[in-house]
Amino acid sequence: MKTFLRLLGLLLLLALAGGGWLAYEAHTFLNTAPQSEGQEVLFDVTPGAHFAQVATALEQKGVITDARKFRLLARYKEWDSRLQAGRFALNSGWTPEKVLDMLVNGQPVLFRITVPEGLTWWQTGKLLEEAGLVRFDDFRKVIMDPDFLRHYGIPFATAEGFLMPDTYLLKKGDEPDMAQTRSVTGRLVDNFWRKAAPVWPNGTKPPVDQLKTWMILASVVEKETAIEAERPRVAGVYKNRLARDMILQADPTVIYGLGPNFDGNLRRAHLDDPNNLYNTYQRPGLPPGPICSFGMAALKAAIKPEQHDFLYFVAVTDGGEHVFSTNLADHNKAVRQYLQNRRKGQNR
Repeated sequence: MKTFLRLLGLLLLLALAGGGWLAYEAHTFLNTAPQSEGQEVLFDVTPGAHFAQVATALEQKGVITDARKFRLLARYKEWDSRLQAGRFALNSGWTPEKVLDMLVNGQPVLFRITVPEGLTWWQTGKLLEEAGLVRFDDFRKVIMDPDFLRHYGIPFATAEGFLMPDTYLLKKGDEPDMAQTRSVTGRLVDNFWRKAAPVWPNGTKPPVDQLKTWMILASVVEKETAIEAERPRVAGVYKNRLARDMILQADPTVIYGLGPNFDGNLRRAHLDDPNNLYNTYQRPGLPPGPICSFGMAALKAAIKPEQHDFLYFVAVTDGGEHVFSTNLADHNKAVRQYLQNRRKGQNR
């Protein structure tokens, strides 16, 4: 019994010592900055970043001393799932709790946002509004403002097609206003002109009529296929149809003309509607303007379409691959084959 009591006492002493050591470690970590005279560190948090990755990066940049303890602190405060995305001005002279508070509750110096390829202007506006960068109504007014369009050299009724898909770091005020909306929208358009400059033939900005043709065609190509290798071929199909005075019959243009309320179900009545200015089943030539924001691969395809004799194409796989045909009979055969394969797949 004496031996047992001694052992129990030793274990209690060890537990107390261990607890004291843990308390000392926690107190030291929470109250000690990496540097006594701190330095500013600009730190980026990408959308959807895992807290463990962020903690490791903070330790590597010298903003905290221990990534594991930082994760435990965040878990204790239940803040490990509340990181904001953006660029933050941190300081290596801050305590870990102040660093965490800035990442969760502070105001980013710059807000990181990605604008994907293929969005319409209203989808881009909603994306920017949800990020707190603009108000949607302000964005709509800006992209249709004649002064804004003239300033940025946009020869259409809206800035559609010029809202460059990319990842941006943007200033974010407490409340978005018209000035901020103009600034954010201008950044997107400036980025388009910057990225397009090396793509223009001979490095020269094209005349207005040529620019319009390439912009519209690039936007249609962007919506027709996500496969980069197919884009020049799709552009070639439309070039061939235009050369033969054939109507384009492009579903994405019809859908664009239906606007934000399109429910995802393209009906025969939509294709037969001559009042839709973007209905290329009823109206000859290109639609009156771009139908989305596109990447440089689609613009390159529009500028230099593939030379071939194809006049038709249809998607034949869930991955979006297309079959191209030179005549309507072969095209209809490809469509029938696709429908048969689809029915077989649904019956399995």
